[in-house]
Amino acid sequence: MTPRMLRLETRTDTEALARKVAAHARPGDTILLSGPLGAGKSVFARAFLRTVCDDPALDVPSPTFTLIQTYDSPVGPVSHFDLWRLKGPEALEELGWDDARTGIILAEWPERLEDLTPEDALHITLKPIPGTGAPDAEDLPREAALMGWSDRL
Repeated sequence: MTPRMLRLETRTDTEALARKVAAHARPGDTILLSGPLGAGKSVFARAFLRTVCDDPALDVPSPTFTLIQTYDSPVGPVSHFDLWRLKGPEALEELGWDDARTGIILAEWPERLEDLTPEDALHITLKPIPGTGAPDAEDLPREAALMGWSDRL
């Protein structure tokens, strides 16, 4: 499958993509966010969670140290995983990965999932565009590659 490529000029564009994905997300879905540090994964995650939870002021802390943050939303539970520090996919059982699959999962650093990667997941890879020189790293132009959900997006 060939990824759909988007150029996101600003942070606002990244947030708009997250809102669009959130509008199409439903229980049982997994959204996987890949990209280097500073690629916009946190910007995307905040906008996605605020939209799916229908709360524009929702506090969205990074789950870097807790590994998971869970939210109640109008469509059901949403679990935000940060797998950067995960010590292998077997540690997901302790975090409640299987139970979380009944709701919506948003997972950063999905490369750590290995063979637990859901086949029907939406993969979003964000990558800053070099040489653009925006003063705010979160507002750098970036490229987004989307794979999956061709019937919804």
